[in-house]
Amino acid sequence: MLLDRESCNRAVESADARFDGVFFVGITTTTIYCRPICPARRTLRKNRRYFTSAAAAERAGFRPCLRCRPELAPGRARIDAIPRLAEAAAQRIAAGALNGQGLDQLASELGVSGRQLRRAMQAELGVSPIELAQTHRLLLAKQLLTETTLPMSRVADASGFQSVRRFNALFRERYRLNPDSLRRRVTPNGSRRTARAVEREPREPSLVLTMAYRPPLAWQPLTGFLAGRAIPGVERISSGTWARIVRVEGRTGVVRVREPDRGSVLAGHDVLVLEVDASLAPVLMPLCARVKHLFDLVAEPNAIERHLVGTGFGAIARGARGLRVPGAWDGFELAIRAIVGQQVSVAGATTLMGRLTETFGERLEVAEDGFTHLTPTAERLAEAGVDRIRRIGLPAARAETIHALSMMVADGSLSFATDSDARAFTRRLTEIRGIGPWTAEYVAMRALHWPDAFPASDLVLRRAAGGLTTAKLTQLAEAWRPWRSYAAMHLWHRESRGQSSEVRGSPSSEL
Repeated sequence: MLLDRESCNRAVESADARFDGVFFVGITTTTIYCRPICPARRTLRKNRRYFTSAAAAERAGFRPCLRCRPELAPGRARIDAIPRLAEAAAQRIAAGALNGQGLDQLASELGVSGRQLRRAMQAELGVSPIELAQTHRLLLAKQLLTETTLPMSRVADASGFQSVRRFNALFRERYRLNPDSLRRRVTPNGSRRTARAVEREPREPSLVLTMAYRPPLAWQPLTGFLAGRAIPGVERISSGTWARIVRVEGRTGVVRVREPDRGSVLAGHDVLVLEVDASLAPVLMPLCARVKHLFDLVAEPNAIERHLVGTGFGAIARGARGLRVPGAWDGFELAIRAIVGQQVSVAGATTLMGRLTETFGERLEVAEDGFTHLTPTAERLAEAGVDRIRRIGLPAARAETIHALSMMVADGSLSFATDSDARAFTRRLTEIRGIGPWTAEYVAMRALHWPDAFPASDLVLRRAAGGLTTAKLTQLAEAWRPWRSYAAMHLWHRESRGQSSEVRGSPSSEL
């Protein structure tokens, strides 16, 4: 545990949302485990046990609370002190890595043996890889049973189970409940509701789920950032809703994310609403992992902003409280955009990405809700060659950089896996002619979601910091570690709002 027992007790007794997902509390008198924010009556301290994960609680014989619903808890932040191997394996398992392959294959991808992986995860997380995978499957199944009307067979399939029989058996064994009993709906605050009262009914066929986060969340600045970079025909932000056509493990459909409707049963809760085409149901686990990554839902904004303010960053604007670092749906796509965007405006880069997608992306046979293309793959751009790439309006040198990057990704010598070592990744990127520190840091910041990346040479960052040189801004930003990516987002936000000011080099108590 990163927190001592007394700190956990205080967090539970104050229902502090900052610790939601950081730990879970098991109640020994009921053998139920809860989130720290559970609205149920507080138990005596002597009857509580604390766990770093839902999997650890279930391994100890506890079953999930039906009121606070542990499956909705935000994940743990990337910066948490978990050794790299266990962290990388846990991320991949959460995204469904063991649903279609064995443990030995996952271990091989991580460069270790199956035995080494089991020992590392047992030592660091207290559970085996299989136990962790089972917990993720069961919690996703529990959410689908609670929030959707999917038939039981499709719930089992979407959750990564190989059969309904195995799903039913494990569900009863772990939770001592029949899966059908969860068809009585329970809202995040514990009140009962009917199957059709979750949210406004979307266009059929689709699924609607909730995605929890730690408050606050600056949704408008986040979607505004993404809106300016949305690729025409692929992605759109309209009326506060982010939408995109995606392909995940061979399945294609539209994903939409928005805040809850005002007046809905979810209004006022710290959740986003995820709407997914039914065609994507079999890949919900990796899809949900990508959504969490894209919107940085595991961040702990209060802790981050308190650190920045306390190290001389300056006051956090009211409208920017809870500002996130937007991730990327596709790391390769983001890297291509970063190259295309060198020395051109955001709007200019968006136009060029639209041309690139229209020329080399896969055109959908039937346009869906205005979405017409999937972005080009590395293999497609590698095959196209430099001459064809430059015809969209790029300088020859930039086209050569895009082609070189595409070749490396296509042959497997460069990976955009979010669990990659950030420093090794940026070094590898900068070996490509035409990719410098700015591009490498920006890509690591968003594609790998590295919280300490910082493109210090960025002109807008330097201007927002008071006209500092790259060297001086780099020196000043040392105090903001390990959250320099968030500092960059706040500086960009200040500049976009016309709030550029000198960043102080001494601590401040303002927030």
